Amino acid sequence: MLVGGLLCALAVATWWAVAGALGGRWGDDHYRKLWERVHPEEVKKPLTPMTLEKPVITEYRYHDHNNLSTKNRSNATDNKKKDVKKGFLVHSPEVMKELCARIVDDEMRFDCHPQNGASEEECVKRGCCWKATDNPYAPYCFYPPQYETYQFINSTENKHGMTVYYSRSCDTGYPDQFNVARIDFNYLSNDILQIKISDAEHKRFEPPYPEVPTVYSSISEVKYRVNVDSSAVGFKVIRNADNVTIWDAQNTGGFILADKFLQLSAVLPTNYTYGIGEKQASFLNDMNWKTHTLFNNDQPPGENIHLYGSHPFYLGLETNGNSHGVLLLNSNAMDIALQPTPAITYRAIGGILNFFIFLGPSPEDVIAQYMEIIGKPFMPPYWALGFHLCKYNYGSLNVTRHVWQKNRDAGIPFDVQWNDLDYMSKGNDFTYDTEAFAGLPEFVKTVHEAGMHYVILIDPGVSASENPGEYPPFDLGLEMNVFVKNSTDMPFVGKVWNRVSTVWPDFTHPNASEYWKELMSDFHRKVNYDGAWIDMNEPSNFLSGSMYGECSPENLPYKPQTVSEEGLKHKTMCMDAKHFAGSHFDVHNMYAISEAVATHAALVEIRGKRPLTISRGSSPGMGHYAGHWSGDVFSQWHDLKASIPQLLSFSLFGIPLMGSDICGFIGDTTPELCKRWMQLGAFYPFSRNHNSDTSKPQDPVSLGPIVVEASKRALRMRYRLLPYYYTLFWRAHTDATTVARPLFFEFPNDKRVYNIDTQFLIGEHIMISAILDEGANTTNAFYPGPNPWYDLNTGKQLALNSWKAINDEEMVAVKGGAILPLQDPPAKGPVTTSNTRSLPIQLLLVPDTAGVARGELYWDDGDSLNSYEEEKYSHIIFKLKENELTSFIQWWGYGVPAVDTIKVLVQNLIKTVTVNNVSSSFTYDKPTKVLKIDVNINLDKPFTVKWTNKVTQKI
Repeated sequence: MLVGGLLCALAVATWWAVAGALGGRWGDDHYRKLWERVHPEEVKKPLTPMTLEKPVITEYRYHDHNNLSTKNRSNATDNKKKDVKKGFLVHSPEVMKELCARIVDDEMRFDCHPQNGASEEECVKRGCCWKATDNPYAPYCFYPPQYETYQFINSTENKHGMTVYYSRSCDTGYPDQFNVARIDFNYLSNDILQIKISDAEHKRFEPPYPEVPTVYSSISEVKYRVNVDSSAVGFKVIRNADNVTIWDAQNTGGFILADKFLQLSAVLPTNYTYGIGEKQASFLNDMNWKTHTLFNNDQPPGENIHLYGSHPFYLGLETNGNSHGVLLLNSNAMDIALQPTPAITYRAIGGILNFFIFLGPSPEDVIAQYMEIIGKPFMPPYWALGFHLCKYNYGSLNVTRHVWQKNRDAGIPFDVQWNDLDYMSKGNDFTYDTEAFAGLPEFVKTVHEAGMHYVILIDPGVSASENPGEYPPFDLGLEMNVFVKNSTDMPFVGKVWNRVSTVWPDFTHPNASEYWKELMSDFHRKVNYDGAWIDMNEPSNFLSGSMYGECSPENLPYKPQTVSEEGLKHKTMCMDAKHFAGSHFDVHNMYAISEAVATHAALVEIRGKRPLTISRGSSPGMGHYAGHWSGDVFSQWHDLKASIPQLLSFSLFGIPLMGSDICGFIGDTTPELCKRWMQLGAFYPFSRNHNSDTSKPQDPVSLGPIVVEASKRALRMRYRLLPYYYTLFWRAHTDATTVARPLFFEFPNDKRVYNIDTQFLIGEHIMISAILDEGANTTNAFYPGPNPWYDLNTGKQLALNSWKAINDEEMVAVKGGAILPLQDPPAKGPVTTSNTRSLPIQLLLVPDTAGVARGELYWDDGDSLNSYEEEKYSHIIFKLKENELTSFIQWWGYGVPAVDTIKVLVQNLIKTVTVNNVSSSFTYDKPTKVLKIDVNINLDKPFTVKWTNKVTQKI
């Protein structure tokens, strides 16, 4: 203890000197004060002259697996290398010359020198081929057809999987290669294969999130087989049904396993891949030599930039309609390179290669299997599906209240008011400005009395500049020892917003959940908020590294492609910052999900109701705890269009509650752009208008009557569809389905829809086609067959299997085969989910070409925890066949509003209608062929509605 204290004192004294040299708002003694608070027992001890010497800095290493010093570990490794072939070359110069003389198509070149500065000399050193090409994208330096980095040792197999061992056979030039590699092929289910590639001799970091289940369904009819050839490096995964190799990682370029560089390439059966993000790009991945960096980053969306989240998952759509998916569960920074072979290359700079392969065969099956691994989405409260309104820097409660009231008065359907950072005092979490936001608790009470809800921003960073007793979040964090540490075991200090200094809770620490809950509870007693918006949790830092001292060198043999010249520390913590779960180098991409886990749990306990958490940072498994918005998008037409592929990508990632800042965040919108964005954003699963402090107000009323009328029309349609949306979210929560989905999910055999990302589906039956171009009054929409599509407003049939120009009144279409449960919002006065949910339900029947349709309704109180698990819900299925509608009660545990109207599209002249065998009145609109039946049907008992036509031919 004495030695540790002395070393800490040595380090702190030097940091004081550094602080003085840096100057700034802390002053010369700020770090001394922080140190005194962390080490009060040392305060009275006199400082010796030794404290002015250079501090002892522990050498930074990411993986000290053997608990050896660097020197000892190096010696141990050298001893093990005695039996390993020396040098870089895998083959003799003569053999290499012969191998490299073979014709290798440009598309089959796997890059052997992904770092900058490739040359023929460096390429040959790596045992690779160098050959110029006219293709501007293909690498000059590429792996030979056989690059034997490892040699097969042995394998064992049982009914649950296979384990294979390889020994290293050459030096690839990357430091600290695994001498013995282990590959575990675990047959997790008939549809899911795990391929875990690790160091057989040393334990390496593995992410604790998501919590992957270890026991799955019984293995009976496995859909895949694994091919391991003892004379080759790697493996193949083959689908049994058609013998298609869906993942060929055998002799496909570099199979490299080193401490800070793990690489694997695989040839794919299709050029149609989707996912890999977070990025702003077309939904269909560009396979033409595109590399995507995954490292959570506070960066406004732009093309080919790594953004707030990291999702190393793709879905492959094969041209025969089959699908497969692959997840790499690794939280370290990485590049994923795509090339037109088609092939994929993973380059991670830490951890292990832990792949999960999903056999589908449908796209929806792939996503369901993926969510079996990462966790199914949380069930949102009903009110979260309403419209949300926010602005960074309303500036005062008076302005917030005015915006809230004037949009309600204008009849904008509206459920949730938010406040951004400006509600806080000095930018400090768990405070509010008692001057500018005086009366905030009373305002929130008014919001609740109106049947609405209130959400606050909570940043993860905690102010570290207050004196003892002034700021409980800092005091308590020190007491509970929950802050991320620097290399000297002091709290890591950076800066966010207008705080003088910032420290960050380590949400992987055992005390962190209790700490976070206590802070959220204490503030909830002051301001009765309903949801939490967790921002800046990449984590973002206004400094690149620490406020005091330098970060330890990152020493990366490979730096992911779009990482800043400053390195991984750019706008975040030093990579040697310490978390309970590991170094920041390893856990950076998990910071957001670890905060979301704590926030979700705190809201559950504090409110005793279903929580709403919206997070900016994300990684696999986030959808189990929180929704997402696409960050600081620009108020530009480009970003309006880009919001659709971003939405669809997050559906693949298992985060259905997602949307973009409607009308844009950065810059000033225009009435035309905001009108079009409100028309589109009204149908995002998460629908919120929000913009920056430097942008002019863009709530609908502030932009004038054109935006108001367009917003009312679109949002009233959204609220009308909410029973359908809510049922889809329940299906996502229980069955791991999607809410928003691309067209190919329903039409996987139609190649015409593979690259459509200007339209999207809500569930199986609703199509959204918005106007996305400046100055346009129409947009082109494609309606795939074989079943017909109809305009949801008028019932008019739309063009089938062709592109059609539609206007903004036709942007919502419904597909034949649907029975939609709908609720018309109130005709007058404010519209909220609370005053709409109690109104009668309408059923819209849209027969397919065979006259058949189906639908369902899930209903509960919309707010309670575990409604489904505790059977406090109702679930009803509706079926239409041969002019007869029948309901089937699957479960009845909560009251559902009665049905007051049934509408049926595309009907011939009607002769009679009966409801439960009793004759009923009806109306029939001959021009639109719509049958309308006014009823009063309680859904707690099965019912039947029949009608007969005046003509006998079938429709």
